[in-house]
Amino acid sequence: MSEDRQDTLLIRGWRNVREAGPRRLALTALLVVIALLVARYSWDIPAEIVPRDMRTQGAEDVDLKTPGTGDAERALYDLRSSLLADRIEQDERITMVVYDDQTLINARKRSPLDRGMLARALQVIDDMEPKAIGIDILFDQPQDEDAELIEVLRAMETPTLVGYANFATNEDDIVYDQQVYLEDFLAQLDGSNARPASIRLDNTHGVTRRWPSIEPDLPPVLGRAMLSAAGEGERTFPGYEGSLRYRHPAFENEPMYGRLQIDNFLDPALMEIPEVRAMLRDQIEGRYVLIGGDIIDYDRVQTTFSSVLGENPPGLRVHADMIAQMLDGDRRGRVADITLWAMALLVVTTAVLTGLLEWGSWRIYLLLAAQFATFIGVPFVMEWQGVDTYGVPAAGWLLGWILAFSAVVSAARASGAVQRNFAQGALGKYLPKEMAEEILEHPQLLSLHGEKKELFVLFCDLEGFTKMSHAIPPEMVAKLLNRYLDLLSDVVLDHGGVIDKFVGDAVVAFWGAPIARKDDGERAARCGYAIWQAGERFREEVAAMDPNLPKIGKTRVGLHWGEAVVGNFGGDNRIQYTALGDSMNTAARLEAANKALDSSVMASREFAERSGLDWWRPMGCVVLRGRAQPVELMEPAPDFPKSDRDLLAQAYKLTRSDNASAVQVIRDVANRHPADRALENLLYRVRNLSDGGAYVLG
Repeated sequence: MSEDRQDTLLIRGWRNVREAGPRRLALTALLVVIALLVARYSWDIPAEIVPRDMRTQGAEDVDLKTPGTGDAERALYDLRSSLLADRIEQDERITMVVYDDQTLINARKRSPLDRGMLARALQVIDDMEPKAIGIDILFDQPQDEDAELIEVLRAMETPTLVGYANFATNEDDIVYDQQVYLEDFLAQLDGSNARPASIRLDNTHGVTRRWPSIEPDLPPVLGRAMLSAAGEGERTFPGYEGSLRYRHPAFENEPMYGRLQIDNFLDPALMEIPEVRAMLRDQIEGRYVLIGGDIIDYDRVQTTFSSVLGENPPGLRVHADMIAQMLDGDRRGRVADITLWAMALLVVTTAVLTGLLEWGSWRIYLLLAAQFATFIGVPFVMEWQGVDTYGVPAAGWLLGWILAFSAVVSAARASGAVQRNFAQGALGKYLPKEMAEEILEHPQLLSLHGEKKELFVLFCDLEGFTKMSHAIPPEMVAKLLNRYLDLLSDVVLDHGGVIDKFVGDAVVAFWGAPIARKDDGERAARCGYAIWQAGERFREEVAAMDPNLPKIGKTRVGLHWGEAVVGNFGGDNRIQYTALGDSMNTAARLEAANKALDSSVMASREFAERSGLDWWRPMGCVVLRGRAQPVELMEPAPDFPKSDRDLLAQAYKLTRSDNASAVQVIRDVANRHPADRALENLLYRVRNLSDGGAYVLG
């Protein structure tokens, strides 16, 4: 189907919507605007609390929520993040030294974590020369071992970052009195290699998906502070607040990072064994060491993987993931706000245009499937390419599309379909003028029948006329259209053709029925070229008529030869003499292909070989839109040098055996005709042939 014919379907659909009335039109516009906002802001539409008086009988007396689009967006984000996450072997740059449940059992002390153990372990770890040490523990209430721990921290040779939080940003983890004690504790470390670092995570919506925001009253987050203290400040992602990158271990049940119990550093006798000390040193030396809890019911964090894998890692693991992301330089690019608006507008526009199309075949279902797959697939592709897709709609695009599409279709269905169908049927009762005399002489031709004929088919369309018709009064549209169709009708009749039908500004004609002549092929070929010339004259005529009129394009012509069933079709109240068959469709697709081929008139080889003319130049082989079999193209070029036509024929044969040589031949011909865009297009297509030796038009 040509672009202008598709435009005709859209115009008809718009007319249907418009005829629904101003109130319905206003409601439709409002719904489309709402659809646009949903497609843009779906991440920000929260879940709704269901009032108790609206709950079903027997519902518990708890807060019930209906999911919002934000919940769906976050679920889809978690899914694509988990599915597309890298799988890596153990990261040897980071080691976690943990208090685990067995440690607490051995210490017979659960909370707060034993600081005497930490002090003794720090002395051993410091001696093993790590790059930096991060302590994910809040010293926010007194313990008997505090003096010992402060002394050890002040003596540390290794840069050591001590966990810090305040009530303003971590009100669920610390109260004001604890903050006061914590700040007094950290003040005693001034002047040493131990300094505070924020252990705050972003748990918005209960899941840690993003880097914590940068707060002016907080020290740098733990991982950033550790890299800076180790002299790698350029890797700390300054100002970054995008998504956190999580990864999967390459092998199931293998830890992502080195993991040691803190108990390993507390047995003096064990540490005297050279092999043991060497093994531990190998896990510490030159690494970033994180110390904290890995306890079943303490400081567990939901991440983007939790809903998929059902696992909540310790907060210490999240800090390790942040360090690894910075070391890898994986600072994920954000999608610009203007891009999100453009995508939302594209989604809604697509929905509106799809709703305006009056398609009654399987094609509409393919179109819908392709659009839905695109809306779901684009965020996955972006995530796969390393783009930060947190905030990129997926569910919102689908919901916005459905809302806009439903609004347009509903309005179209509410309009006066009966009246439009009546008008269309009345116009369709007029027979082509060419049949009038034949019917007067042979009234039996009015009987309903059809017979198979070999036809030369012409299909032409005027590029840009539909666009121009939107910008000028209807009376002027009718005047120009009638003038254009008069010109083309005269050309067809002068060349002995039968005008099959007009479809807007498109003209369908054929030769070979009801009476076949020996020179039908030549007549049809010359008519196709003459119609293009008439279209050029029409363009000049319109431009001279009123310079303010929008410019219209060229007339495109498709020519094909093949079998078709020709005759009168319809019923007792309506008949039409017409041709039906695949050859008609092929001619239409050849006409539409001119746009992609940078040409004006294009014929199939079947047509050209039967025309009796020698002015054709081969233009390659293509698979037309909606077709399975390739079509060999021939273009009328009466003024083109015969030697160059012969070279193009030679190049076409070479494409099957030596495509590189074919490309060179076409390049030489194109260089001699630099203004010939169709030759440039041919050169591009020959360079990009499919496996079957044909170029597939999009």
